[in-house]
Amino acid sequence: MERMGRRMGHLLVLIIVVVSVSLGGGRGVSAGEATQVHHVVGGDRGWDIASDIAAWAADRLFRVGDKIWFAYSAAGESIVELGSREEMEACDVTNPIRMYTDGLDSITLDGVGTRFFASGRPESCKKGLKLNVDVLPQQQTQMDLINPLTTIPFHEVVAAGPTTPSAAVPLPAAPPLSLLVSGLFFFSWFFLPFF
Repeated sequence: MERMGRRMGHLLVLIIVVVSVSLGGGRGVSAGEATQVHHVVGGDRGWDIASDIAAWAADRLFRVGDKIWFAYSAAGESIVELGSREEMEACDVTNPIRMYTDGLDSITLDGVGTRFFASGRPESCKKGLKLNVDVLPQQQTQMDLINPLTTIPFHEVVAAGPTTPSAAVPLPAAPPLSLLVSGLFFFSWFFLPFF
């Protein structure tokens, strides 16, 4: 009987671990991960002269932690990151900070400030293939603003409006595979003797 009680205690711990892993990988999900937005530059057409990159970017908000994706034909195009607005506006691509040539490039916006991107081909840049990205701080959620040691009267709590800055879809953070495998191992170790 004592052995059965110990197994039930272990089972309870296992259930707590599995639920924790499935809700955030046991490592905590930061507000930045929970609200990360993936932006495909140019929308459905991607990085293309016909996309009107300036119009696409006009109604987007970019925040720290978001990712921008450049999709283009690697055979005829490349992306450069430039150091200044002047270089971008003049399509001076002779001194890039970084160069992207894979055809599908993901860039994490890891700090507040402005970043400048342009086509690696000056003629394409002059036709509009350039983008400046003003990166804003991460947006605080209502929970970030609430001190857990204070109580707020129910009538003072206000629901936040929509927070997605574009048609892009926020992706939830995935739990690490190692934690999922560990949970399955312990699950089978505890349950197999009962069958």
